[in-house]
Formats: sequence, C-alpha cells, structure tokens
Amino acid sequence: MRPDILNPLFTEIEALKGVGPTLAKPLERLGLARAVDVAFHLPVSFIDRRMVDELILGDSGRVIGITLTPTDYRASGSARAPFRVIAQDRHGNSVALVYFGRNSAWPRKLLPLGEAKFVSGKLEAYGDNLQIVHPDHVLPPEEAVTIPAREPVYGLSEGLTNNRLRDLVAQALARAPELPEWIEPSLLARKGWPGWREALHRIHADPTDALARERLAYDEIFAGQLALMLVRQSSRRRRGVPVAGDGRLRAMLKLPFAPTGAQSRAFMEIEGDMAQPVPMLRLLQGDVGSGKTLVALMALLNTVEAGAQGALLAPTEILARQHYETLRRMASGLPVNIAILTGREKGKARESTLMGLADGSIDILVGTHAIFQDAVRYKNLALAVIDEQHRFGVAQRMMLAAKAERAPHLLVMTATPIPRTLTLTYYGEMDVSRLDEMPPGRQPIQTVVMSSGRLDEVVEALARHVEGGGQAYWVCPLVEESENSDLAAAEARAETLRMRFGERVAIVHGRMKGPEKDAAMEAFASARAKILVATTVIEVGVDVPNSNLIIIEGADRFGLAQLHQLRGRVGRGQNQSVCILLRGNALSETARARLALMRETNDGFRIAEEDLRLRGAGEILGTRQSGEQQLKLATPEHLSALLDPARDDAHLLIDRDGGLSEARGQAARTCLYLFERDAAVGLLRSG
Repeated sequence: MRPDILNPLFTEIEALKGVGPTLAKPLERLGLARAVDVAFHLPVSFIDRRMVDELILGDSGRVIGITLTPTDYRASGSARAPFRVIAQDRHGNSVALVYFGRNSAWPRKLLPLGEAKFVSGKLEAYGDNLQIVHPDHVLPPEEAVTIPAREPVYGLSEGLTNNRLRDLVAQALARAPELPEWIEPSLLARKGWPGWREALHRIHADPTDALARERLAYDEIFAGQLALMLVRQSSRRRRGVPVAGDGRLRAMLKLPFAPTGAQSRAFMEIEGDMAQPVPMLRLLQGDVGSGKTLVALMALLNTVEAGAQGALLAPTEILARQHYETLRRMASGLPVNIAILTGREKGKARESTLMGLADGSIDILVGTHAIFQDAVRYKNLALAVIDEQHRFGVAQRMMLAAKAERAPHLLVMTATPIPRTLTLTYYGEMDVSRLDEMPPGRQPIQTVVMSSGRLDEVVEALARHVEGGGQAYWVCPLVEESENSDLAAAEARAETLRMRFGERVAIVHGRMKGPEKDAAMEAFASARAKILVATTVIEVGVDVPNSNLIIIEGADRFGLAQLHQLRGRVGRGQNQSVCILLRGNALSETARARLALMRETNDGFRIAEEDLRLRGAGEILGTRQSGEQQLKLATPEHLSALLDPARDDAHLLIDRDGGLSEARGQAARTCLYLFERDAAVGLLRSG
C-alpha cells in the first residue's frame, strides 16, 4: 500500500486549482493525469530573461523585462490587423506592444495609458522600430521581483500555455514532501547530488541544473533496478520443477540444415537452466530470421520428453497462428500433440482444448493472452515461452506463472535487438542469450533510399519484379498515432496498386477479423497474391520466405529498430533481397541519419544502439503503444552513465543493508512507490 506521505502527489489532476474539464483535455494529451505526472513533466528548455531599464536595438532577439509607460493606442480598421500599444521606457525610447486576434478592450484594460507596468517579452526590430509581440508578462512594477530571470519552458499541447502549466507545476511541487534518503551515503556524497525534493524544485527553476537532473534520473533508474532484483529474488525463492529430457524427440527432428553455433549455444544455456530446481528466467534476443523459433521448439520438446507441458504465448493472433503452423511443420512426424488457443476458438473446439490441457493429452499450447484466462488449467505446465516480451510486461508474466502449482521455467524472446543498457533496464531480472549468427541461406539485404517523388519509378520496378515471378511487401506509412489513419493509408495504397496489378494485391492490417487476415495471408503465401500491402502488423509476423522485395513508404517516420525488423521480413531465400525506403522530400537531421545507417549495415545491435540515442527507450521497445512503463526522467545518456551505479546500489541494499526492512530499505520502499514499481514491494520476504 502506498505510503500516506505520497498521497498528496498522487491526487488526480482535477485537485489542482483551476483544472476543470476544459483544461484536463490538453493535460491528458500530455499524459498528465495526476499531480505527480505534472511534477515529473520536466522543462524542455528555458527563457533567459534580461532585466533592463532602457530599450536598445542591441537587445533585439532577446527576452527582456522592463518597466514601460503606455502612451498611445493604435488600432486598424481590419479585424485581422494587430492592435498596438505604444509605450516608453524612462528614457523616452518607444516600443510597440503588439496583440493579434484579441478584442482591443483587453490590452486597453491591461495597459492603461499613463500607468507604468513591468513588461516581459521578446524584443524585435520591425523596420526602424522596436516591438514586443504578445508580452508573456504584464504586471505592476512592484511585482516584477516575482518574475525569474531564467524561466522554464515546457512541452505543451493545444489549449495549454506555458504560464498555465508553470502554475500547475508550482502547485504540484508544493505537494512534494521531504522524503527519507534512499541513496547509499557514500555515493550521494561522491556525486554531490541534492536531496530528492530539492532536486525536483531546482530542475523546474533552472533546466540547466545538471546535478538536479542527474539525481532525479538516478532515482528512476535505481527504482527500476531494485524492482527487477526483487522480482528475480522472488522467482529464485520459488520452487520450480527440474526439467531434463532424454533427447529422443529432438533426435527425431528432420531439419533442413544444422543449427548455427549461436542456436546450439543458446539451447545449451536454456537446457542447463531448466535442469535446475529454481525457475529459469531467460531472455532470447535475435534478429528476425535468426532462428529463435527452433531454439524455442528444442526447449519445448525438452519439456515434453520430461513428461510435462509447454506453452508459447504470442502478442497477436496472426503471429500465434504462424507459430502454431511453424511448430507443427517442424515437429511433423513426432508423437507430440500441439494445440492453439486464441480468442477465435469457440464452442466444442475450445472445450476440447481445455480438456486436453487439463488431462495432459495436449503437450504444447500456442496462443495469445487467452491462455491467461481463469478457465485454462494445465496438468503440468513446466515451460512458458513468451514471444515479443515487451508487449506483455512483468504483471502478465506473473499471471502465466501462477498457472502452475510450481513456477514454470520462463523463456522470453524478442526480435528487437536491444542495447545493453535497455536490456538491464527492462529485463534486468533475466539471464540473456543472443543469437548473433544467421542460419544458412540468409542473403545480405540491399537497401536503397528513394524520394517519394520517384513513386512512379518504384511502381515500375515493382512491376518488373512481379512479372519475373517475385513477390513483395508494401508497408504503409505511420500517418500519425492513430490506427484509423494508418489503416486509411494502407487501404488507399492497396487501391492504387490494384489499378495496376488487379487482384494480385492483398492487404492485411490490425483491424481485420481473423478469417480475413488468414485469407489474405494464404493468398500471399500460396503466391496467388504477388503484393501484400500492410500496416506495421507484419513487424511481428507474416513470414513468407519467397518474398525478396519490401517497399517501406514514409520510411523517415519510422524508428531504426522498426525499419530493421520490417526489412528482416525479406532475405530468407537464395536470391538477392532488396529493401526500398521511400522517404519524404524534406528530411530532418535525425531522419537523414537513420536512413543513412540503414543503407550502411544489417547489424541489428548496432542499429539498436543508434536508435536509442536518436529516439529513446520507449520507441525502441514499443512501450509508448503497449502501456508498458517507460522512463520519464532518465535520458539514454543517463542510462549509460548511471545504470551500473544504480544496479550496484540496489545489490548493496539487498545484500548488505537489510533489504526493505531496515531504515534505508524503508526509504527505498517509498522510492519504489514514487516511481510506481510498487508491484515489486511484496516480493521480498523481509518486505
């Protein structure tokens, strides 16, 4: 239960003065639903305000603060023309205070003629004259001392001003309590960091305060590392079931080629973990096509050989069905019963599957989140494999673990190459295996970047490819953070391509019903359809090895990791594979750097490191869309610098300082609640 001392910070946003339904909407768009969210909404830049007593041309382009006396009003007959208040400094120099789109009564009331006012705003030269457009402050001169020389600037949403948000931040900070110190004293002294509350106040007062920002970033990273250690410690305390198969089923596998060294090494690590009486917690990383499914199958067969059951969990129905068909094909001829359970299974088919799980006649279950449901009971679940782990989260992992009398071994897989810092940040409770070799037959992918202005040329190249017997993916752009708009883009592109290629064009997207997706995929897999138009649903599924061309439209809107995963859908066959990145005409420096790197390398881990630098953790891991908790205060640079000290400090707390039961541990408990890692609190025996 959250400590009472934090309750004022975790109050709903409406508790702040002046927040009603109208203001709550732009705040909600920024993810600011509670006072703590506002307190953690750190400034993105700042205004350096120069306090002056005389207007000079040399200050043009700067934000100034000065006492002025209005001398005249100048209105125009046009409703669109600005209203100007002419004012003078104490030396008689003039400036125009310019207001657009407002009734002239408002600036007249704000700036009465002959009455001195303190005015702040950006001074600009307009021809031979000086002007300040929409001053940010107009106050009685005696209140000028309330305006800081350095003022923070926040990320905003339509309907929200910087001044309004600054007022809400002040209210949120007033609710921030003094908290007991959770950082190890010698580390705190060595870094010279302020206390938590002081750091929070300092960073909002001066966004350039590096020590304050570093302290807050450290706190967030420390909370995450401590939580992961508690999860790991709890899992290690639970009794698992040693699983050691005899190899008979694995020996019966008829593989078209021998496993790579990386696959063999990863399975040996998994096999060693599964033989232990404590539950395995292992992350398997590897690019699309690196052979994670074979490693998972070996682990599942090891489980069945030992007389137990295994489950493979996928994030989407289309990927679950692909895994189901792949496992059945790879295990063809083996005495192994593999079943599927998704939201589509109904009636007698569903009941039969549930009975087979309960009586043990089903050896391996493949499914979506439906396998979490209360009605699903296993006779002896000993291994759970989770694909695309970041789309689930720790809480759902624990739900699956609860399905067994003893905690099952857990293997999670991701096709997203993850930098070391993010691996330790999000998967720190796990051991890690990497597949850093590609199976035989994988060809290097030639990547070219073209302007969207050359779309006709791309379509002609696509026509030649199709006429030569090839197949291709066409991935549609991320129009905005809206499934509807992305869907519209895909449907529009499919329609234009059908005008050229007819019914040889299929489409698949996340809003389609299961049978529709299956029909589209079957048409593409059987080569009746030559072109598959898709939204990014194919990022985590839809594997058709015969397609060796992918066109990614609006590529400058994607992140590197996502582009890399999409590109990995081709390159399975013996022929040269090509990825065409269609970009807009005007590129930002970030987009230009992304696309240049995509042409240079197929190394997913190098790409991931660069993507972290350019875009941040939430984008790489998909947490912005999935709801998984993302870092709010720590930047990639903070992660690189502070992750190891935070891990060491968390270890020290657990191993030397009495866990959560002693004084520093009690403070660390508060830190866990502050950064909403409180699910981990109950996992420590002493907590």
